[in-house]
Amino acid sequence: MIKIENVSKTYRPDVEALKEISIAIEPGEFVFLVGQSGAGKSTLVRLLTAEERPSSGRIEIGGWDITRINRRHIPRLRRQIGVVYQDFRLLEQRTLYENVAFALEVCGTSLRAVHSIVPQLLRIVGLEDKAHRYPKQMSGGEQQRAAIARALVHRPKLLIADEPTGDLDSVTSKGIVDLLTRINDVGTTILFITHNRDIVNMLKKRVISLHDGSLRSDKVGKYFI
Repeated sequence: MIKIENVSKTYRPDVEALKEISIAIEPGEFVFLVGQSGAGKSTLVRLLTAEERPSSGRIEIGGWDITRINRRHIPRLRRQIGVVYQDFRLLEQRTLYENVAFALEVCGTSLRAVHSIVPQLLRIVGLEDKAHRYPKQMSGGEQQRAAIARALVHRPKLLIADEPTGDLDSVTSKGIVDLLTRINDVGTTILFITHNRDIVNMLKKRVISLHDGSLRSDKVGKYFI
């Protein structure tokens, strides 16, 4: 599914954000990527979504060598990758239904398909009865659920959750983790980026740890034990 081979990323003049990282993630895995601020987590996410290119090394996702991907193919790649962020990134002037629908509409999805897909996704995340509310009328956890629904519109093979519980309390965070676990159970690969040890220790999943741009450890178990 994901092959990261000897990947380095250097920013000018000489800041090494990643240093010869090699990671392989199989289809259907649930993997935590952990590390303190500056460890290289965000840089790796930008490389995986082709927002940036590595300085050296190779990245393959679903058989695509995205190290050399043509710019015109990037939208197609990103339809295979759903991304959820800490700050939700919902459109404040649109309802939850409209936020999810918009992600389909910009790709030319027919109105009939939109009317079929959006209710299904809102049902999956438990928001079917709040479809016509605006983000400001929702709790942080509900907004994050809406963001997850939006990330699932193209049935991505990979879902990257970049600090999705960073602004949420512990009870709401557990609900988001449970939701992502259920999504993983039906076959979606989950890459969950966090620095919260409690979230990681909630599940006995694979934990990849970065430190100062280098791979510190890769094992199943707890973080910071």
